[in-house]
Formats: sequence, C-alpha cells, structure tokens
Amino acid sequence: MRPGLLPALIIGLTLSAPVLAQDAVGITPDVMSVTVETASGPREISRIQDTDHVIEDEWGRTSRPCPNFCIQPMIPAPGVSPIGELELLEALQNPGMTVVDSRTPDWFQAGTIPGAVNMPYTEMVDRLGELGCEIDFDGWDCEGARDVALFCNGPWCGQSPTAIRRMIEAGYPAERIHYYRPGMQGWRMLGLTVAGG
Repeated sequence: MRPGLLPALIIGLTLSAPVLAQDAVGITPDVMSVTVETASGPREISRIQDTDHVIEDEWGRTSRPCPNFCIQPMIPAPGVSPIGELELLEALQNPGMTVVDSRTPDWFQAGTIPGAVNMPYTEMVDRLGELGCEIDFDGWDCEGARDVALFCNGPWCGQSPTAIRRMIEAGYPAERIHYYRPGMQGWRMLGLTVAGG
C-alpha cells in the first residue's frame, strides 16, 4: 500500500461523514459506510447494526484439523505486506488495485467481499495477464503488474498464501502484493457487508 493513502482516505471520509450516533456500529468513529465499485455497480459496505449479532455455522468454528487447516503466517512470503480491514477498504476504492478472492468458486459464490474478483489459487499463475503481466518467451513478465490484495477464508486458510507464493515464483513482484490474512472469517466477525451467499 502506498504510504499516506490510508490517512488520506480517513481524512476524506471524516470531512464528508456526519458524526455517528452513540449506539451506531461504524467502521471507524467517523465513518459509517464505504461505497465501492463492483461488477454489478456501486455497493455500500457497512457493519451489521445489531449489537447482539454473532457469527454462526462454518464461520463460528475456531478449530479445524491441521493439516490442511494450519495457522498461516502473517507474511506468507518475503516482501508481501499484510493489511487489515481499513487498508482493504482503501484497496477496494482504489482503481489502481485489484482485490482478489483466491478461494475456489464454490466458496466465492457462497459469499465474498463486495468488489473482489475471484481468481482461484489453482488458476492464479495462468491468469497473471489479468493483473498486468505479459507472457514472453521466458514465462511471465510482470514489470507492469498491478498492486493486488489477496484473501481467502481466514488465518487457517492456505489458499491465498499458496496463490501468493505461486505468483512470486512466476515473477510477480512481492512488493505489489498485499495479504488480508483475517479473510472472510475476520470480515464476517466484524459484521461487514458480504456479497452473494
């Protein structure tokens, strides 16, 4: 993430946002919602206003067998930047960045972060052209690669870390990759808007 963008986002939203009511569930003290562009048009992201809301079903599970569901590192490869929810919201509003849901299509269809594109980790290297890389005789030339932010199901999900490592092995610059480790479990835990399922 480029230095200074998050403060600019917060300042811009703060100047245009009203002060939240005492019992409102906002994103920050001064920001109630953020609007992002999606394939189907603008979509507002906010938090669930029910202060008794809890995550249930698959998203409420705390323990999964390892392997395959081992705790993932905060930085899946050298040079990759970990980000949180505010930085991900900034990325979703930045036309120069692509937010990638690297989960398999069944997970994506069941619910994703509004504005994210689905590029399954199993297809990531074959689809680097969609992220600004060009194919040449030696493989991928990623000099013109876009900044990207990848996520999957949560701190126990290896799909985006696997995708990230494969991208770097194929020539994608690590410094242009951001990793939202909390994934869908963290997003849902905060009651943020989910697209689809």
